[in-house]
Amino acid sequence: MKIYDWPTGPYPARVRIALAEKNLQSRVEFVTVDLWKGEHKKPAFLAKNYSGTLPVLELEDGTLLAECTAITEYLDAVAGPPTLTGRTPLEKGLIHMMSKRAELELLDAISVYFHHATPGLGPHVELYQNAEWGLRQRDKALRGMRYFDGVLRGQPFIAGEVFSMADITLIGGLIFAGLVDVALPVECEALRAWYTEMQERPSVKNRVTMSEKAGALV
Repeated sequence: MKIYDWPTGPYPARVRIALAEKNLQSRVEFVTVDLWKGEHKKPAFLAKNYSGTLPVLELEDGTLLAECTAITEYLDAVAGPPTLTGRTPLEKGLIHMMSKRAELELLDAISVYFHHATPGLGPHVELYQNAEWGLRQRDKALRGMRYFDGVLRGQPFIAGEVFSMADITLIGGLIFAGLVDVALPVECEALRAWYTEMQERPSVKNRVTMSEKAGALV
């Protein structure tokens, strides 16, 4: 299998964490796509993923899977019993609901803020920006942080009692928030404590190798 990604990108982090949780790192070849050079928006990569986003999983038969949720679903099913996406209908429903909320209320909102209200990936990539919209999305992300803080005051993980894809999605959002200096609200004590604990989880802590860190910009 090949993973097309950018080593320290927040969306690629979701798949890298899932790979580590499923002990699949040795079965994957990582192919770097340079976000800062806009390689993800050029024809060669668009032929692999129409959306021009990272990451993308390429299987041995040439099948291409984009979107973090789809890739995580595949990885979770291909390596032993599901541990990240739910085993029962109820678990699956809760995990997918909370993962989608983490995307909408935090991760994607931070992404819009980055691309619209900051220099983003630079003028060769950011062809249109709406700063007001970006700032509104930053505020949405802060509201999302407060929502997830409330969730974590009543349970250890985002979708209940076990670590899941929903936690991975929220981790991706907080990684992105850290990259663009959107700080957790002071009152989000439960979310802060949870994230501190998650950062020590081996799959999160070791998602980027030392050699990759040396050449990474984001």
